[in-house]
Amino acid sequence: MKNIRHFLTELDLSQAEFKQVIQRATQLKQMRNRDEDFTPFKNKVLAMIFEKSSTRTRVSFEAGMAQFGGHAMFLSSRDTQLGRGEPIQDSSKVISSMVDIVMIRTFSHKIVEEFAAHSSVPVINALTDEYHPCQLLADMQTYLEHRGDIQGKTVTWVGDGNNMCHSYMNTAKLLDFKLNIACPEGYDPDPQLLADNADRVTVYRDLNEAVKNSDLIVTDVWASMGQEEEQKAREKSFADYQVSPALMKIANKDALFMHCLPAHRGEEISEDMLEDSSSVVFDEAENRLHAQKALMEFLINASNS
Repeated sequence: MKNIRHFLTELDLSQAEFKQVIQRATQLKQMRNRDEDFTPFKNKVLAMIFEKSSTRTRVSFEAGMAQFGGHAMFLSSRDTQLGRGEPIQDSSKVISSMVDIVMIRTFSHKIVEEFAAHSSVPVINALTDEYHPCQLLADMQTYLEHRGDIQGKTVTWVGDGNNMCHSYMNTAKLLDFKLNIACPEGYDPDPQLLADNADRVTVYRDLNEAVKNSDLIVTDVWASMGQEEEQKAREKSFADYQVSPALMKIANKDALFMHCLPAHRGEEISEDMLEDSSSVVFDEAENRLHAQKALMEFLINASNS
């Protein structure tokens, strides 16, 4: 029986494996920049199941598979029976019998867990309401490329205690950094995750206090997909939680700024934040491609060994 490796949260990798994947991502990036022909995935197929739409996730996985010599198959919620009549375990058994790896972007984290439990090939969580682990690979690759090892550094998350915030909490534990979370009352992250990471995670209501002595500032939109009806209430709640070049001056001198995009200028970031010298947002976006190629290579190789 093969030991199938999945990537549903950051903690599915050991610290050494996570570091190996992001270092490999930088190697693959350099190879692509040199126009090296590297196609280890000839005749391999990635099934991409999208119940939540996305620009960066689809483009990065599909381009990555093509660059590896494989094929990516896009399946929207209209194209599958996933959770719509056919039990997830049945869909998983059928789809995984025909492809080499599966990527799922959906709402409930339980869907990817159940799919993975019955899959005969690796399953990647490309975002659920609870976690966004692929983004953390790209973020940590970007930090490594610009500033070196993140171990012992301080990261400040600004905004909603959402799936990205949860993934930062997992990664703080995995890569051993300190995490400050600046969010308004009522928008805290999962209390169990907070309790589990109390030794390294601190929640602040005061944004300026949270960013002091920070090496990396990260934020996200105020209303995530599926929360659009809360937009007006959230604009009021988060009004004091905007990241701007002036805020970055309170952080450490060489602090970086990241955002998983799409960004709403004038809301969670000032109009000029993405162009600030501290911003590595577009490097971070491109690194989704390289990090996910490294992840797919790792999972397929590990599951076949």
